[in-house]
This record gives sequence, structure tokens and C-alpha cells, in this order.
Amino acid sequence: MSDIPKTLADFSDTAPTATTWNIRVILASIALFFSAFVAATILPAQSEAVLVYNLTQYPNQVIWFVTVASVGNILGSVINWLLGRFLLRFQQHRWFPASPEKLAQAQNTYRRYGRYSLLLSWAPIIGDPITVVAGIMREPILRFVIWVSIAKAGRYIVIAAVMTQMA
Repeated sequence: MSDIPKTLADFSDTAPTATTWNIRVILASIALFFSAFVAATILPAQSEAVLVYNLTQYPNQVIWFVTVASVGNILGSVINWLLGRFLLRFQQHRWFPASPEKLAQAQNTYRRYGRYSLLLSWAPIIGDPITVVAGIMREPILRFVIWVSIAKAGRYIVIAAVMTQMA
């Protein structure tokens, strides 16, 4: 029990033991999960930077960190899908974020490209709105999760592959 750190300062100047190393990986994983989750919602955030940092600190945890980032990012996209699915009933209110014209344009684009557009859900700027529109268009949740998982996990796999090649 004496090797369990009492404060965060206990981590700084000691050689990592199995216990402190595991705690550090857990803390890094929590930070990565939440950054990936927030990055997938309509809030601005950068999970890729957190993933890259974690991979530089713990290079033998590639699969774990890619999995954590992917799960967090996919769950954040599900929140967007839910927003689209259930907030459309408020489109007549002044505070609704999209004008009727923009909403119609987004719906037409989704009708045109369908679920395949979810492969761009990883992309900055356009990815989050695509997941919201998928909810508006009542894309079945299972199909949504499959397509978004391919896109989101694929992005993190590419980032991790590049990082491991650079190491």
C-alpha cells in the first residue's frame, strides 16, 4: 500500500512503478476519452492532439488508446444523432440553430449521398453536422453506429500508424 501515490505531486519525481504507471495510463485514457467525446459533439475540441501525446508517452498502448479514442468519439456522434433525432420538433423556434432553407439543403444532401456520407463524419467542420442530419433523417441507429465507427476508428488508426512509423 505504501507505493500508492497520495497526491498528483507524488508522480513527478519518482521512477514509475507498476502501480504509478497504471494510474498514469488510466488518467491518460480518461483524458483521451473525454476529449474524443467532446470533439465528436458540436463543441470544438481536438482529440487527435491528446492521442498523439498519449502515444508518445506510452508507445506500447497503441491499441488501447485507439480503442478509447474511437469509443469516446463514436459515443459523442451518437449524442449528435440524438440531437438531430429529437430536436427537429423545435425547428419553429427562433433559437433553433438552422434556418429552414439550410435545414432543407442539409436534408437534400443527405438524401442524395445517404449513409455513405457518414464516412466523412471524421472530417473537421462537416463531420458533426453530418451526424446531426443523420439523426434528423432518422438513419437507423445501428447502421449509423456501424458507418460512424468505420470513419472514426479509421481516422485514429491512421494517426496511430503514422505515429508508430515516426517513432
